[in-house]
Amino acid sequence: MSSSTREPEIVRVSQKGQTTIPKSLREKYGIDTPGEVFIYEEGERIVVEPVPSLEELEGIHATGDRDPGDVIEKVREVKREERQREKERADRLRPEDADNE
Repeated sequence: MSSSTREPEIVRVSQKGQTTIPKSLREKYGIDTPGEVFIYEEGERIVVEPVPSLEELEGIHATGDRDPGDVIEKVREVKREERQREKERADRLRPEDADNE
């Protein structure tokens, strides 16, 4: 398989909705395992991006095209949203009897 990301590669999706990012792409984009990625919709596509490490974010606010802390705030926002989704999911999965205790 070529290292070009323009050539699609078929990967399986498990019953839990899990898939594996091919090793060549994880290496190319510096996605550590275990690790985290951003995933979002863009138009009609699903986009997966590596979450930058704190070391990579160091000094990011020094560039002129960003306000100080923009990237860090985005990472925090995504993590807050993820925690909220997980809490909502846990609440949905909690047996109704647990609510009455």
